[in-house]
Amino acid sequence: MERFKVSATALPEVKLIEPKVFGDARGFFYESWNAREFAAAGIDANFVQDNHSRSGKGVLRGLHYQLKSPQGKLVRVIAGSVFDVAVDIRRGSPNFGKWAGIELSAENRRMLWVPPGFAHGFLVLSESCEFLYKATDYYAPQFERAILWSDTALAIAWPVVAAPILSDKDASAPHLQDAELDP
Repeated sequence: MERFKVSATALPEVKLIEPKVFGDARGFFYESWNAREFAAAGIDANFVQDNHSRSGKGVLRGLHYQLKSPQGKLVRVIAGSVFDVAVDIRRGSPNFGKWAGIELSAENRRMLWVPPGFAHGFLVLSESCEFLYKATDYYAPQFERAILWSDTALAIAWPVVAAPILSDKDASAPHLQDAELDP
């Protein structure tokens, strides 16, 4: 029995995961992680940390990455909806500076695999959102970096109708060409 449909996005290493949902009058059930099934689909990850964030409409978080101890992330939304983005920041990659964006919501139950070597961010589309992610390495604030969400070189098609709500760190993040990246 297939428990997950795994598809490539505009960036082949970034995967869209759609779990098989079992539902009836009582509610629903689905697996959000199964190491054997994900490994068979090319996602062989050892998660060491789970994170949960809550944000209001118009909040944009990102584009974040860790210079050392890069994190792979399996992300999903359990309340509300977001536009989720991954950017290839691997120097020498044929997709360097390219992005993939997917709407994730509690309703569509989609997940996104963002491997190490990619910056990640999301914009909250609903009134509020609860966002979960599993990470393959521990958060290391001394190595955390960001790239400006609105960098015109990236040309991300954020569905923004007004100025997003940003942290000071995200508002002052450098453009990709000026960002500190691994060689």
